Amino acid sequence: MESSETQLLLNQTQDKINSFSVLKSVEKPDKGWVNTIRISIKMSLRQLGERLHISPQGVKDLEKREESGSITINSLKEVGRALDMDLVYGFISRHNSLEAMIEERAREIAEEVILKTNKVGSDKEIKKAIEKKTYEIASKMPSYLWD
Repeated sequence: MESSETQLLLNQTQDKINSFSVLKSVEKPDKGWVNTIRISIKMSLRQLGERLHISPQGVKDLEKREESGSITINSLKEVGRALDMDLVYGFISRHNSLEAMIEERAREIAEEVILKTNKVGSDKEIKKAIEKKTYEIASKMPSYLWD
């Protein structure tokens, strides 16, 4: 990494992401969390609506928005408050780590650059050049990294 400050931020962010990794296998219920929890605790549309200061139809619409993925985070927070629950959200990486994600992207760029510019050379030399360029890009994290 370019600086110890950048590395510290990367490590702190990775620690926060890691805390969500246990949730990777948890799937959202088919009808959404709001509907599932409301039904599980035997709360009617009217009762949740009263807590949210909206109509039963408004609750039904809210549940449909969650099911379709168009609900807002603020709406989910408000429903959580009404259900005496807290909304927790975060991201779960598709990579082993943020550093692995950075390195993968750096390798893509390095391969593109080296294969365009190195017309001559053995496979071993090209591979070594790609490794060197990958390291250079990953450690500097230039502004074009995510272009």
